[in-house]
Amino acid sequence: MRRLLTLLACAPALTACVVGPDYRTPPAPAGAQAPLVSLNPAAETAAAPADDWWRLYNDPVLDRLIGEAFAANADLVQAQANLSGARAVLEASRTGRYPATNLAVGATRGRDAVTDEILELTGRPPATIWLFDDILDVSYEVDLFGRVRRSIEASRADADAVAAARDGLRVTVAAETARAYAQVCTLGEEAAVARRTLAVVAHQADITAARHEAGANSEFDVIRAQGLVAQVRAAIPPLEGQRRAALFQLAALIGRTPTSAPREVEACVTAPRLTALIPVGDGAALLKRRPDVRQAERRVAAATARIGVATADLYPRISLTGHYGGVATTVGDLSREAGLTWGLGPAVSWSFPNQSLPRARIRQAKAGADAALAGFDSVVLQALKETEQALAAYSAELDRRQDLAEAQDRARRAFDLAQGQYLNGALSQLELLTAEQSLVAAESAVAASDAALAQDQIAVFKALGGGWRAAQR
Repeated sequence: MRRLLTLLACAPALTACVVGPDYRTPPAPAGAQAPLVSLNPAAETAAAPADDWWRLYNDPVLDRLIGEAFAANADLVQAQANLSGARAVLEASRTGRYPATNLAVGATRGRDAVTDEILELTGRPPATIWLFDDILDVSYEVDLFGRVRRSIEASRADADAVAAARDGLRVTVAAETARAYAQVCTLGEEAAVARRTLAVVAHQADITAARHEAGANSEFDVIRAQGLVAQVRAAIPPLEGQRRAALFQLAALIGRTPTSAPREVEACVTAPRLTALIPVGDGAALLKRRPDVRQAERRVAAATARIGVATADLYPRISLTGHYGGVATTVGDLSREAGLTWGLGPAVSWSFPNQSLPRARIRQAKAGADAALAGFDSVVLQALKETEQALAAYSAELDRRQDLAEAQDRARRAFDLAQGQYLNGALSQLELLTAEQSLVAAESAVAASDAALAQDQIAVFKALGGGWRAAQR
């Protein structure tokens, strides 16, 4: 038994080489680490982005909602369970570095062919007896060609890829929680604007009706003014319905049912406002920060390691095996090692000379590595594309919002002037109504642009890949 254990302890020294390619991190496509081309100095800065980007809004309610989402989101719980499973697979693969042992102890009553033969040879009749045994089996694979080590490398890379997928989901959960909260706020703002507009046009319709009763205008003018009131009123219910839908979306993201939705957020009727320029960094920092890029890189590492696993099958698989124990008809004889049995020796397994199957597996593994490498390039390009598109859309909406604000100021001034001139009889009802419709359209456009800006900001933060490290604090 001591010889067996000594030989097994020395077996790791016999491992000589590891077949298959050694992994090297694949280079990013040319130009991927350059500065971002869509950076707008008026809205963004090249400083490194904060991981907890939502705190730039300085909104305690949003901070609390995202914290709750990180703790209770069902998709994140599932992703964490998947990671635990991947880490368990890694632990299982690591057991290949150590001897495998199996202890079997048993007792059987019955007829044994060998025992019966011995009894017959000694002139005794066969008998029903008890047989007791205790056997310790030990085996160890001598990892001469690195099959075990490459398997561990592949499992470790797989676990890292699953961890990156979980981190990517955290980025999504943070962004979607902020998006749903912003929708509740901006839809509340749009509904408030619609109600203020409704009050203005309703008041103007009342004036038109009073003037008609006094004989100053026609019934057509009254009907036209009332039609505008109905048109503005009709815009309010869809906004309220969309706001409730956004509230229920927010409830699901933070792990609540619709009946326990966070109704307190309905008090928000102003679009979230940033308190500083958006820090976006550069392409190199972006690729290091985005979990999907890390996930793709880890998939390349796993696929490369599996080439080594497949290549090792071309060579003999050598194991050292041994057993120690005994068999006896009484427990006393078993304890005295009266029926001692033991053995020690090597075992060789080799698919030779027909190696078509292992070579086919090598080709399959190489194809998988090529696909993973192409997938890595695709993810890098997608990350850069998403970031540039988000920055471009945000910059364009900022310019649009500025122009809409100017148009709103002019429409309000024009309506005030038209109303005064109409009351003095210097302007027709149609001209007043036209000015009123322009004001309604301008105010609605500004509120819609505020909503779009909030969504575009969150799209930028999501593309930058922040939020997953903050969740681990």
